[in-house]
Amino acid sequence: MVELAEIFRLHGSQYRQQFGARMLPSHLRAMQDIEQCRTAALGGQLYFCHQCQEPRYSYHSCKNRHCPKCQNEQANQWLADQQNLLLPVPHFLVTFTLPDELRAVARSNQKMVYNILFRASASALLKLARDPTFIGARIGMVGVLHTWTRQLLYHPHVHYIVPGGGLTDDGRWHSSRKDFLVPVLALSPIFRAQFRDLLKQTELFAQLDQQVWKKNWVIHAEPVGTGQAAFKYLAHYVFRVAISNNRILKLENGAVTFKYTESATQQIGFCTVTAQEFMRRFLQHVLPERFVKVRYYGLMSPANRKLLAQARALLGAPVAHSNATDRLAREQESTLAPCCPNCGTVLKLVSQLRPRSRWPP
Repeated sequence: MVELAEIFRLHGSQYRQQFGARMLPSHLRAMQDIEQCRTAALGGQLYFCHQCQEPRYSYHSCKNRHCPKCQNEQANQWLADQQNLLLPVPHFLVTFTLPDELRAVARSNQKMVYNILFRASASALLKLARDPTFIGARIGMVGVLHTWTRQLLYHPHVHYIVPGGGLTDDGRWHSSRKDFLVPVLALSPIFRAQFRDLLKQTELFAQLDQQVWKKNWVIHAEPVGTGQAAFKYLAHYVFRVAISNNRILKLENGAVTFKYTESATQQIGFCTVTAQEFMRRFLQHVLPERFVKVRYYGLMSPANRKLLAQARALLGAPVAHSNATDRLAREQESTLAPCCPNCGTVLKLVSQLRPRSRWPP
């Protein structure tokens, strides 16, 4: 199986030579980390199997959030940490998509535009939900930024999981319909206006074709079941990277072939591009350093957790106990000596392997 790290190791040097002067530090760091992940460069441990009479090396992970090897094991922990956000009501997935006309500016000014995308979309949804024609209450929501299509093209959008209902000003819970949250046709112009007003405060506003403020902006909303199911669905986006290693099929003659699922037909498709183009597509989805891609609003914001607790009490939601014991157990388990992949014998630690010096960012 071809891995992303292998593509970077074979073709990354040429890519850096060609584009390195214009590359963001976060892109350089992601390439470096993925190339070195679980190799001797990051250090690790040397074990010995007495049954097989062979040494076994265990190298450290890079822990970069864009590495396909390092993001697969965190979703369950995140889900466990969200238990006190769950409400026993129907939940909805609401997706706000940035129009085509804004994507070039967004790609060159990611941190600023992504922050505005979050603020404008959350503000619009909170405002419309307050309208007594619809819910007439303060809702809660948790959102995650997603920037790619299945062919790794640039397509920034935010997914929100929203419980169906909210807390009124006089402390009552008011439910939405089971199959309907708010009308997206009414939500779209509010989102567009909120985004425009925020962007006006920056130098980017003058760079845009002003026709973008006259077109319809795409918003999609659909019911997604219980809170547990909804958060599990969202976790898929929280810890998903632009492409997993099992989708990369071939690296041959400087070209990469990967598979994807057609969204309309659910049929498997195949895409072949040069290694340079593949790396470009991947790196445009690397987020700025320390950018927060998961955000909480309304009842779910940290400042409103007392109101959320009030809503949970009104709905009879069980109190989730601290999972500190489970976390400690996992940490203790991770410190245990591994077993031999061939015979299952517990390996004996021989020595710690020191990491090599990392490249400059």
